[in-house]
Amino acid sequence: MDDIIIVGGGIGGLTLGLTLHAAGIPCRIFESAPEIRAIGVGINLLPHATRELAALGLEADLARVAIATQDATFFNRFGQLIYQEPLGRAAGYDHPQFSIHRGDLQMVLLEAFRVRAGADRLLTNHHCVGVEQDGTSVSVHFSAGPGGAVNTIRGRAAIACDGINSAVRKQFFPGEGEPRYSGVNMWRGVTRWKPILSGASLIRAGWLSHGKMVIYPIRAAGSDGLQLVNWVAEIETPVYRKRDWNRVGTIDDFIGAFADWHFDWLDVPALIRAADSVLEFPMVDQDPLPRWSFGRVTLLGDAAHPMVPRGSNGAGQAILDTRALTSALSGIEDPVAAFAAYEKQRLEATTRVVLTNRTNPPDAILREVFQRTHDRPFASIDDVISRDELVALSDGYKQIAGYSKEALRA
Repeated sequence: MDDIIIVGGGIGGLTLGLTLHAAGIPCRIFESAPEIRAIGVGINLLPHATRELAALGLEADLARVAIATQDATFFNRFGQLIYQEPLGRAAGYDHPQFSIHRGDLQMVLLEAFRVRAGADRLLTNHHCVGVEQDGTSVSVHFSAGPGGAVNTIRGRAAIACDGINSAVRKQFFPGEGEPRYSGVNMWRGVTRWKPILSGASLIRAGWLSHGKMVIYPIRAAGSDGLQLVNWVAEIETPVYRKRDWNRVGTIDDFIGAFADWHFDWLDVPALIRAADSVLEFPMVDQDPLPRWSFGRVTLLGDAAHPMVPRGSNGAGQAILDTRALTSALSGIEDPVAAFAAYEKQRLEATTRVVLTNRTNPPDAILREVFQRTHDRPFASIDDVISRDELVALSDGYKQIAGYSKEALRA
């Protein structure tokens, strides 16, 4: 009855469980899946997120399974270098930027939570179907899978970390409607490949109307000298299917856009065709909500602010949510007031990120060069755009997303 109920055992839910436990706030996590498995592809953890995970004592565990990203490198679709800048500690941050397999990150968080809070504090096969509350408690209703028997768990408050298809969000906003499609579909894969460029580069190339790629390693090279490399292919298209992080994709649906991407630093179609697996996902988000908190219930992460997956910022914003929410619950005894304080701190900040990801994410550098060159090769990038303009585009996003060095040190 005194527990905080966390709905969802993804990155946001597990990180929240760890931060609440560290603050001495009892909680339990209820995950929909029958078991938590290392699924998915790669993500980037920016320095504002790794700072929070380091505060939980997880930096060394993450470093063992991730790549410490060293640089961001931008190319046009002809393989010409547009811009390069250091990242993470190479850029003078106090904390690294990690490129990591989503499943590896989730397993690090899961193991830490089970060891610290106890394995009995996380229950799987609990699919949330609704929540009710009174003046002193919440009742969260769970089914054991579709059509399964429903049982009810009572707690002091509930936090929905149940992702982009959040049942709790739908309960409070039943008329919200379908996700907003950006006009861009993406295919994601992982390939075992020899190190590319620095071997720790976050590469962005091309532009959406003709095909864009994001490429970065997420596991260190093994005895065969091959890293596990994550790649994302993005193409403007009116055709897409409902969002599902685990939908299997088909290479022939998109590889035509990259058929002639044979660069001296990478053979892109060969990288794609050598993939271990391919997933398909439309680049969608939802319009920012006017509120997240309803009495003793609130939303966190993708349940609160699903964003177009650009800028490596979805997981990071969920992790920042956990810090703000734990701080509010630690300082304010009444969860209703604590949730209101958390929302006041985070809603406007995440709204800015959601809207910026639609219009001016970090890959706006590629868009600017594409438009100025009319999709033609250039003789010198300095004839197209100044370095000061490139730096301003990059730094502007860091400011909005909250991971500029000045913001973190403040």
